[in-house]
Amino acid sequence: MGMEFVERKRWLFFGLPFTFTKYIVKEDRITITEGLLKTIENDCYMYKVQDVEHTATLFEKLFGLGTVICYTGDTTHAKLVMSHIRNSREIKEFILKQSEEARLKRRTVNMLDIGSGEMEDIHDNIHDL
Repeated sequence: MGMEFVERKRWLFFGLPFTFTKYIVKEDRITITEGLLKTIENDCYMYKVQDVEHTATLFEKLFGLGTVICYTGDTTHAKLVMSHIRNSREIKEFILKQSEEARLKRRTVNMLDIGSGEMEDIHDNIHDL
């Protein structure tokens, strides 16, 4: 079986795990489970992850925590935020690697709009000469 991370969202104060949010990061998907009385479970497949960001505030650094933000093509979590978790850098690197491998396996190509503006037909410009 492959690698798996299980982390809990923590209070920023002392990094204590007294929340009801759990993040499970596997080779093929990220699962977020939230709630105590009503539990909501949401998955995002790795091949949908387009970019990953790591942040750490001063207080997060003091308590060995960080936040990982995944920008995805998923409809329910276009911006998937894993707040105040331990091993955040390692998890970020794992997600980057696994998302790239998942896209290659599925032969999914990420096309980005680089903002080239409007395209003109070259024949329109020839008549102006």
